Amino acid sequence: MQSIRRRFPHRSHQRFRKLTSGSIILASAWAVLPDPSSGTEPPTKPLTEPLRAEDEIRSAVEHWRTAFNARNEQQICDLFAPDLIANYQGEPERDYASLCEMLRAAIRDPYKTYQYSLGINEIMVYGDTAVVRLVWELSVDKAGSPKETIEEPAVDIFRRQTDGGWKISRYLAYPSSR
Repeated sequence: MQSIRRRFPHRSHQRFRKLTSGSIILASAWAVLPDPSSGTEPPTKPLTEPLRAEDEIRSAVEHWRTAFNARNEQQICDLFAPDLIANYQGEPERDYASLCEMLRAAIRDPYKTYQYSLGINEIMVYGDTAVVRLVWELSVDKAGSPKETIEEPAVDIFRRQTDGGWKISRYLAYPSSR
């Protein structure tokens, strides 16, 4: 400290300390910036984008559940993308058309009432694709029979569509009766 005072007399050492502190802060900030020569690009989307996508996916799933439970034929296929491939354990693989027909037949059945509830375990968003781990729970009520509940653990793969919405393009479900 003595040598600094000799070099910077009359309160100059305080200015020197401020200058040094500012330089350290600037160097620290500079160290965290991406190196343009490394090929690493800074993120172009705001950090809130995955959270917004998660909310949009949750909303789409909830909207579908409500439409299904209300037996709304007009909206029964809204959650699914035209390129859908659906795999449900023990059933043949389905595409968009065959899945929609199966869903419409189920809600038209006058002898059974189907009701879905669900629990979302995880939503992982990767750009325009999202992987959703969830458990659908289907209650089937048929007159004269005890109510049946089927848990359907599933992995749904969503893709952002050209209109900006999220739809399921692939899913795998594995039912288990309770």
